Amino acid sequence: MDRRSLLRGAAGLAGFAGLGAVPTAAQAAGPAGMPTYRYLRDALKLPLSYNPTGEFIFPCIRGVYDKVSGARSRYYLYYAPHEKPGGICVAGANSLDGPFSEYSNNPVIDNVLPSTTVSHVSSPHVTWDAATRQFFLYFHGENTTTRVARSSDGLTFRDETPILSTRLVPGLTETSYARVFEHVIPGRGNKYTMVYMGVLAGKRRIYHGWSPNGWDGWQFAQSPLVNPEPDGLTDISGASLVFRNGTVYVAYHGNDGKMRITEVGPSFDRENHLGVFYSPVASDNGRAAAPSFGTDGGTQYMFYEAGPRLSARICIARAV
Repeated sequence: MDRRSLLRGAAGLAGFAGLGAVPTAAQAAGPAGMPTYRYLRDALKLPLSYNPTGEFIFPCIRGVYDKVSGARSRYYLYYAPHEKPGGICVAGANSLDGPFSEYSNNPVIDNVLPSTTVSHVSSPHVTWDAATRQFFLYFHGENTTTRVARSSDGLTFRDETPILSTRLVPGLTETSYARVFEHVIPGRGNKYTMVYMGVLAGKRRIYHGWSPNGWDGWQFAQSPLVNPEPDGLTDISGASLVFRNGTVYVAYHGNDGKMRITEVGPSFDRENHLGVFYSPVASDNGRAAAPSFGTDGGTQYMFYEAGPRLSARICIARAV
């Protein structure tokens, strides 16, 4: 892999937490050369001041030390309760080993939005936009609507606006759990690419969209990018883009509690299912989901939700 490909992997997979998850030969044990991840610890230092439902989902890890002057810590971990009222939360640590300490003003976004009040907000994903030197935070509220807000410090968000709803992709009854990455799909005039969960005929599938700037001008494919049936599943969700081996993959979880990876290619023109890259261990209580990847000091990490979806917690796994 050349240096350009390596850096591109860092932007997509590690998501600003450091160099991308490009494993050494000893670590390349899984499909697509994914490393073997081992549970390290639960991510959050308890007790928490904001803990309305006793469960949290959809971690997003971001390095801020090179982007925010006077940042409270080197790394910010975004997460949220799944159940009503939800609330987008932040915790910080100076190492990806954790544990992470809760930000005192959580939630940074609650269900009372400038444009409307919703039953809940959840599934945060943060992208750094170098052109405007801002963080873009994507989240859902309700399950039918994905929204974006922006921030200069990663803690105070403003200008919330909806960017995706079920009316934009006919047939879908839910459009949520979005993650956005810097990736140009040839011929589409975009800079950013979104993967999200759409519910079609009662089944959860992975869809995608694209934008020239990550904020507006979004367009959305009308058919699924990744389907559950080739994996022998009924539902898949929690997608992340993975850049490695000169191609593009989608990592996601299924209704059997395992996480899988599928190649879609740089043009998003294929669906090559490669299998399971992480199976839950005993401490995961039967389910591992919604991976977010990062690298710290050359060591690769995966943050994920563990346990049944209505009582899940955020965990850290480290590559071995």
